[in-house]
Amino acid sequence: MCGRYVSTRSPKELARLFRVTDWNPQEALAPSWNVAPTDDVWAVLERARRNSDAEPVVGRQLRPLRWGLVPSWATDTKIGQRMINARVESVYEKPAFRGAFVQRRCLLPADGFYEWREIKHEKSGRARKQPYFIHPEDGQVLALAGLYEYWRNPEIKHDDDPAAWLMTCTIITTDATDAAGRIHPRMPLALSPDHYDAWLDPRRQDADQLRALLTPPAGGHLKARPVSTAVNDVGNNGPELLEEVKP
Repeated sequence: MCGRYVSTRSPKELARLFRVTDWNPQEALAPSWNVAPTDDVWAVLERARRNSDAEPVVGRQLRPLRWGLVPSWATDTKIGQRMINARVESVYEKPAFRGAFVQRRCLLPADGFYEWREIKHEKSGRARKQPYFIHPEDGQVLALAGLYEYWRNPEIKHDDDPAAWLMTCTIITTDATDAAGRIHPRMPLALSPDHYDAWLDPRRQDADQLRALLTPPAGGHLKARPVSTAVNDVGNNGPELLEEVKP
């Protein structure tokens, strides 16, 4: 699974990296070295808007979404806490995700992610979980494959009230490879740049073609280092969380 990750790049940099055409500078998120479920996160997505000729125009947006997908049919937003991840093997057929898989896909930019490995003390035999920070060895951004969804708050009367709608997202996971595979059996699925356009395009709705885009990246591009257990506490946040420690 993916339960924590790092996202510190500015919206201006993300807009440049992902060729965003629509971004509201007033929507700001602070850099985070400990992104946790239910946090607001940056998402790159494409939506069709109508121009003056009533023809739909697809624009690429940078939007803050809440991590933990809430299906449109949910009666309570708390369900999102259990839907931070979607397995690549079944995401296209699960009731909570299949509609979004066809129509509402996104990329979630990340500097890297955390996973935990069980380690036993040589003398006492006691086991504890050691966190590792896993990241691209070249320092490039990871574009995690995700889905997003709209949830209508029934307590708000008017549809045009911004408070009436909640936008949430989930991260697609796959079998772990490379350095991540030595830490944990699952990892977030990062897309290669040549798949960005096809994945984001809402006009592409063939499930089989979309599934073909979700291939685990080739090995040899990720590095992992042990970091402080301070990352276990969601209240801790800062660049010191990425410093290597002795496991």
